[in-house]
Amino acid sequence: MSANYKVAIALVAGTVIGGAAIQGLHAQAKPPAYAVVEIDVSNQDGFMKEYSPIAGKAITAGGGKYLARGGKNVAIEGEPPKPRTVVIQFDSLEKAQAAFTSAEYKEGRKIGDKYAKFRIWAMEGVSP
Repeated sequence: MSANYKVAIALVAGTVIGGAAIQGLHAQAKPPAYAVVEIDVSNQDGFMKEYSPIAGKAITAGGGKYLARGGKNVAIEGEPPKPRTVVIQFDSLEKAQAAFTSAEYKEGRKIGDKYAKFRIWAMEGVSP
Protein backbone atom coordinates (compact mmCIF):
# COMPACT_ATOMS: atom_id res chain seq x y z
CA MET A 1 0.00 0.00 0.00
CA SER A 2 1.42 3.38 -0.93
CA ALA A 3 2.20 6.11 1.58
CA ASN A 4 -0.58 8.35 0.20
CA TYR A 5 -3.25 5.72 0.96
CA LYS A 6 -1.90 5.20 4.46
CA VAL A 7 -2.01 8.96 5.15
CA ALA A 8 -5.56 9.21 3.74
CA ILE A 9 -6.79 6.28 5.84
CA ALA A 10 -5.14 7.74 8.94
CA LEU A 11 -6.79 11.14 8.34
CA VAL A 12 -10.25 9.60 7.86
CA ALA A 13 -9.84 7.39 10.93
CA GLY A 14 -8.67 10.36 13.02
CA THR A 15 -11.64 12.44 11.90
CA VAL A 16 -14.10 9.68 12.78
CA ILE A 17 -12.53 9.09 16.20
CA GLY A 18 -12.41 12.84 16.91
CA GLY A 19 -16.04 13.29 15.90
CA ALA A 20 -17.13 10.42 18.14
CA ALA A 21 -15.16 11.86 21.06
CA ILE A 22 -16.77 15.28 20.63
CA GLN A 23 -20.25 13.74 20.49
CA GLY A 24 -19.47 11.83 23.70
CA LEU A 25 -18.35 15.00 25.45
CA HIS A 26 -21.49 16.86 24.37
CA ALA A 27 -23.65 14.00 25.61
CA GLN A 28 -21.97 14.20 29.02
CA ALA A 29 -22.34 17.98 29.33
CA LYS A 30 -24.77 19.02 32.03
CA PRO A 31 -27.58 21.36 31.07
CA PRO A 32 -27.35 24.95 32.31
CA ALA A 33 -29.46 25.95 35.29
CA TYR A 34 -31.47 29.06 36.00
CA ALA A 35 -32.18 30.40 39.46
CA VAL A 36 -35.27 32.54 39.89
CA VAL A 37 -35.35 34.82 42.90
CA GLU A 38 -38.42 36.73 44.05
CA ILE A 39 -37.60 39.44 46.56
CA ASP A 40 -40.23 41.37 48.49
CA VAL A 41 -38.19 44.40 49.60
CA SER A 42 -39.35 46.30 52.68
CA ASN A 43 -36.42 48.79 52.88
CA GLN A 44 -35.03 49.67 49.45
CA ASP A 45 -32.12 51.81 50.68
CA GLY A 46 -30.81 49.24 53.15
CA PHE A 47 -31.33 46.45 50.64
CA MET A 48 -29.38 48.20 47.88
CA LYS A 49 -26.57 49.57 50.07
CA GLU A 50 -25.95 46.70 52.48
CA TYR A 51 -27.23 43.46 50.97
CA SER A 52 -27.10 43.75 47.19
CA PRO A 53 -23.30 44.22 46.81
CA ILE A 54 -22.53 41.25 49.09
CA ALA A 55 -25.05 38.95 47.44
CA GLY A 56 -23.95 40.00 43.95
CA LYS A 57 -20.32 39.14 44.71
CA ALA A 58 -21.24 35.78 46.26
CA ILE A 59 -23.41 34.76 43.31
CA THR A 60 -20.89 35.80 40.63
CA ALA A 61 -18.09 34.11 42.60
CA GLY A 62 -20.22 30.96 42.50
CA GLY A 63 -20.41 31.10 38.71
CA GLY A 64 -23.72 32.95 38.37
CA LYS A 65 -24.43 35.29 35.49
CA TYR A 66 -27.28 37.76 35.98
CA LEU A 67 -29.76 37.69 33.11
CA ALA A 68 -32.44 39.86 34.70
CA ARG A 69 -32.02 41.87 37.88
CA GLY A 70 -35.07 43.66 39.19
CA GLY A 71 -36.29 45.11 35.92
CA LYS A 72 -39.89 45.81 34.99
CA ASN A 73 -42.29 42.83 34.88
CA VAL A 74 -45.03 42.81 32.25
CA ALA A 75 -47.96 40.40 32.33
CA ILE A 76 -48.41 38.22 29.24
CA GLU A 77 -51.05 36.00 30.87
CA GLY A 78 -52.18 36.29 34.47
CA GLU A 79 -50.66 38.66 37.00
CA PRO A 80 -46.94 39.50 37.01
CA PRO A 81 -45.07 38.78 40.24
CA LYS A 82 -45.34 41.70 42.64
CA PRO A 83 -41.88 41.47 44.20
CA ARG A 84 -38.57 42.24 42.57
CA THR A 85 -37.55 39.34 40.29
CA VAL A 86 -34.02 38.18 39.45
CA VAL A 87 -32.94 35.47 36.97
CA ILE A 88 -29.41 34.03 37.18
CA GLN A 89 -27.77 31.51 34.87
CA PHE A 90 -25.34 28.84 36.13
CA ASP A 91 -23.38 26.11 34.36
CA SER A 92 -25.33 23.41 36.22
CA LEU A 93 -27.96 22.86 38.87
CA GLU A 94 -25.25 21.80 41.30
CA LYS A 95 -23.40 25.10 40.83
CA ALA A 96 -26.60 27.05 41.45
CA GLN A 97 -27.22 25.15 44.67
CA ALA A 98 -23.61 25.62 45.75
CA ALA A 99 -23.72 29.38 45.16
CA PHE A 100 -26.85 29.86 47.29
CA THR A 101 -25.56 27.60 50.07
CA SER A 102 -22.06 29.10 50.18
CA ALA A 103 -20.81 30.64 53.42
CA GLU A 104 -20.38 34.02 51.70
CA TYR A 105 -24.00 34.09 50.45
CA LYS A 106 -25.40 32.86 53.78
CA GLU A 107 -23.52 35.63 55.59
CA GLY A 108 -24.99 38.21 53.21
CA ARG A 109 -28.48 36.80 53.65
CA LYS A 110 -28.31 37.62 57.36
CA ILE A 111 -28.27 41.25 56.24
CA GLY A 112 -30.75 40.73 53.42
CA ASP A 113 -33.31 39.15 55.72
CA LYS A 114 -33.52 42.47 57.61
CA TYR A 115 -34.70 44.23 54.46
CA ALA A 116 -36.60 41.66 52.39
CA LYS A 117 -38.34 38.29 52.14
CA PHE A 118 -36.94 35.85 49.58
CA ARG A 119 -38.28 32.99 47.48
CA ILE A 120 -35.58 31.19 45.47
CA TRP A 121 -35.72 28.17 43.20
CA ALA A 122 -33.59 26.76 40.40
CA MET A 123 -34.37 24.65 37.35
CA GLU A 124 -32.39 22.86 34.68
CA GLY A 125 -32.37 24.45 31.28
CA VAL A 126 -32.21 22.78 27.88
CA SER A 127 -28.97 20.90 27.17
CA PRO A 128 -26.64 22.64 24.72
